[in-house]
Amino acid sequence: MSVKIGNIDLGEFPLLLAPMEDVSDPPFRYVCKQGGADMMYTEFISSEGLIRDAAKSRKKLDIFEYERPIGIQIFGSDIESMREATEIATLAGPDLMDINYGCPVKNVACRGAGASLLQDIDKMVKMTDAVVKATHLPVTVKTRLGWDDNTKNVEEVAERLQDIGIQALTIHGRTRAQLYKGEADWTLIREIKRNPRIKIPIFGNGDVDSVEKAAAWRMEYEVDGIMIGRAAIGYPWIFREVKHFFKTGEHLPGPTLDERIIACRTHLNKSIEWKGDKVGVFEMRRHYSNYFKGLPDFKQYRMMLVKEENIETINQILDEVAEKYEHIAPFSEMA
Repeated sequence: MSVKIGNIDLGEFPLLLAPMEDVSDPPFRYVCKQGGADMMYTEFISSEGLIRDAAKSRKKLDIFEYERPIGIQIFGSDIESMREATEIATLAGPDLMDINYGCPVKNVACRGAGASLLQDIDKMVKMTDAVVKATHLPVTVKTRLGWDDNTKNVEEVAERLQDIGIQALTIHGRTRAQLYKGEADWTLIREIKRNPRIKIPIFGNGDVDSVEKAAAWRMEYEVDGIMIGRAAIGYPWIFREVKHFFKTGEHLPGPTLDERIIACRTHLNKSIEWKGDKVGVFEMRRHYSNYFKGLPDFKQYRMMLVKEENIETINQILDEVAEKYEHIAPFSEMA
C-alpha cells in the first residue's frame, strides 16, 4: 500500500528529510535527494518574516523542480499572520504546506510559536484551520509529544487536527522540555497509529541514526514512514542504505572516499550557485567535518577548508584529501 498525502504518492514506506534550521537549504536538499530522500521540507520560515517581505524569509521559499515532492514549512504565533504567510508560500509552488508546532528553541517557543502551541490546543486548532482554508495544497503538521512530561497531549492534537483537514502528521518523540536531550520515545506515536479514528499517515521522527533502528522501529511502532534529520547531515547516503536494508535485509557498503568527496563538492557547487561565491563558500564551512567524519588526523584539512575563501584552492584541498586517504576503507566500516 502506497502512502499518500493528498494526491502525492510517496511509495510504500517513505523516508522524509526533516526541516532543520540553517541546514535544510536547497544545496543540502540536493545531496539528500540524490541519497534517496522521498520527500523534503524547507527550513522553517517565519510567517511574520514572509509578511514583512524579509529577505532571509523570502530566500527560504526557493524550491527547485528536482526536489519534488517538497513542502514549505512555516511557523508563527499569530493566526492571521499564518493565514497570510500560507497564501504567500502557496504562490512559491510547493507540493504541500507544513506547520511547525514542534520547534523547542527559546526564540521560537517563547514567542508563542513552534512547540509553545502545545500549551494551547484550541489556538493550535484555529491556526491550523486558517492555514488549511488559505491554500489549495495539502497541509501537514510536525509536532512533539507535548510541552512536558505532565502534558503529553499529542493524541488529542492528532484527532483534532485530522478533523479540521490536515493530511499527515509527523511526531518527534520528545516533549518540548526535553529539547534534543534524552532518548526519543515513540510509544505514544504507536498509540496514535493504533487509534481507529486516525486515518491520515503518521510519521515518526527522533533518533533514527542507523539502518537497524529504522527497520526495528518501522515494525515496533507501526508508523507509515520515518523522518530523518541530524543523521543525514554529512551522510545523505542514510536514505539509500535504509531502503536497501528494508528490501534485502543486507547492509550496503558505506560510501567510499570518492563518494564523500563528490557529495562534498556537489554540496559546495550548489551552495555557490544558490547564494553566490562569498556566501556559498561561507555557508559550506559548517559541513566539511561532517562529510569526513572518521578520517584519522583530518583536523589540519578541516582548518584549511574552513579558512579558505578561494573556490579553486578549496577544490585543491579536496584533491589532497583524496590522495592522502585513498587507501581508506568505506566509512561505515570505520565507524
